[in-house]
Order: sequence, then C-alpha cells, then structure tokens
Amino acid sequence: MSFQLDQMRALSKEGLVVRVVVAATKGSVPREVGAAMLVTPNDVHGTIGGGTLEFDAIKHARKTKVDTLEHLPLGPALGQCCGGLVTVLTEIWDSARLSLAATDDVVARPLPGALPELPMQVRRHLARARSEGRLPASGIVEGWMVEPVSKPTREIWVWGAGHVGRALVGTLSPLPGLSIKWADSARDRFPEDTGGIEPLIAENPAELVSLAADHAEHFVLTYSHALDLEICHRVLGRPFRTLGLIGSATKWARFRSRLKALGHAPSQIDRIQCPIGDPSLGKHPQAIALGVASEVVRRGERGAAMDSKSA
Repeated sequence: MSFQLDQMRALSKEGLVVRVVVAATKGSVPREVGAAMLVTPNDVHGTIGGGTLEFDAIKHARKTKVDTLEHLPLGPALGQCCGGLVTVLTEIWDSARLSLAATDDVVARPLPGALPELPMQVRRHLARARSEGRLPASGIVEGWMVEPVSKPTREIWVWGAGHVGRALVGTLSPLPGLSIKWADSARDRFPEDTGGIEPLIAENPAELVSLAADHAEHFVLTYSHALDLEICHRVLGRPFRTLGLIGSATKWARFRSRLKALGHAPSQIDRIQCPIGDPSLGKHPQAIALGVASEVVRRGERGAAMDSKSA
C-alpha cells in the first residue's frame, strides 16, 4: 500500500484529515503494513481491516488532537480472533503539513516522540531504493514512517455511462492503482455523482481513443453498436493492453466480420474479449461488473508477480 497524496490534498481543502495507517504488524492480522484509511468528521475512506480494530481507530481519530502511535494486541485488547499485533499510526494532516512532508515519490516523517532530523539509516534506505530503480516499501525505519506515494499504474477506459458502465465504474473505482477514464457523448448520460471521476465527453466518443495510453485497458459498452464498432476499430489501430466488448455471440460474429473488412488482421481481432465478465454470473449490470472487476484484479496480480520475478 502507499500514501494517498492526491486524495488527501483534495480532502484537506475541506479541513483537517486524520490518516490511520498500519505501521507494523506481527502474527495474524487483518491488513498489511501500509493499509490506511482517511477519517473526516463525516466520512471514512479506505479500511485497515474492519472489526473492533477499525471501529476503535475511527473513534480515536475523530477525538485525538495529536499524532499517536499505538501497539494493539488484537486478541487481549480488542477481542478479535486474529491474535496478532498491529501498530497503528494516527496522524493529523492539513494542507500545510502535506506540502512540507510530501515529495513526488515518498512521504517520510518522524513517529510521535522521534527526533525530527532525518536519520542516516532512513537516508540509506531511500538511496538504496532509488539505486535499485524502485520505491521503498511502507514501514518504520529508525523511528520514522516511510511510505511511497500512491500513483496509478494502470489506465482503465470505460466507454459508456449506461447501466453496465455505471456498475463497472462503481466497482472498479475503490481499487488502488487504477486511473479510470469514463467516456460518453453527453453529460446527462452520466450520474450526477461520478465518484470524483471527471467525465470525458465528446459528440463522437471514439475520437477520444487517441488520448488513451499505450498500456490502457478498454471496456466498450456504449448505447450504440455502431459506436462500439468505431471505438474497437480505433483501439485496434494503436497500441493497447486489453480490449473488452460487451455483447452476444451474434454481435461478436458481426463485429469480427466488420473489423476484418476494415483491414484488421484476425490475430489482432482475436485480442478482443467478447463477452466481458463471467457469463456464468448472469447479465445483470452488477453481475457483469463483478466478473470484469475480478479479471482486472487478477490481471494486476499477475502483473505484480511478473514484476517481482524480474526484480
């Protein structure tokens, strides 16, 4: 996990934000080091694992006036079955503190009661990560909490703001590491609350394909088969990571024929996944979204595993 700098900056414009982060663990615990939640007077973003641990942490976050570091045995102290030990860091952040503490890549700061000067061991820890071309892992180093800044590593394009598009965005948006681009032909096709995602609007949304990154993952599910076809045609004509198309076997057969007529090779057309999701779950928008989201998560896990092997 990593430090949610952009989200915290947005929330801090409305006032103080209390961040609760798992700073260290021992034994069986609900979440990993770096798991965090942002607590405001009226809302909570993220989770450190639920249960009594999280319930008490939220109460503490809303009443504390200073940063705190607590070592919590889950069994004896909280009555949870995990039985491990969680060290929870609770910090109060405002815009001024964020601007002082955060760089583009790493947030490093002393724990409550630690010396304010950056320790040599922390300097070496950061330098080693830079020399190896990676970000440091989240954790405590010589009395300091060190966390990489959260940055999206994958670009997801959702083409269409109808029932399935809304269900898919609602399912994907809480997941970490995703930059979601949501495109359609008019603002009134989107819900009033887009969950912080800025709608991309064009009379012909297919013209927005040129804005997508070469590693983008596309899900095409607009109101129009003609528009779906044009988006697929344009995506196939440029680099992309994956391309999924909503539709029946009949629609897919027609699209294969039409894309071939547009000059695309069978091997390129075969890169399109149609239908999207898991057909065994049914055709309800949320069921389709669940199937797609599970594949997105699995794809990310496979990518992380490959990165780990190559490191």
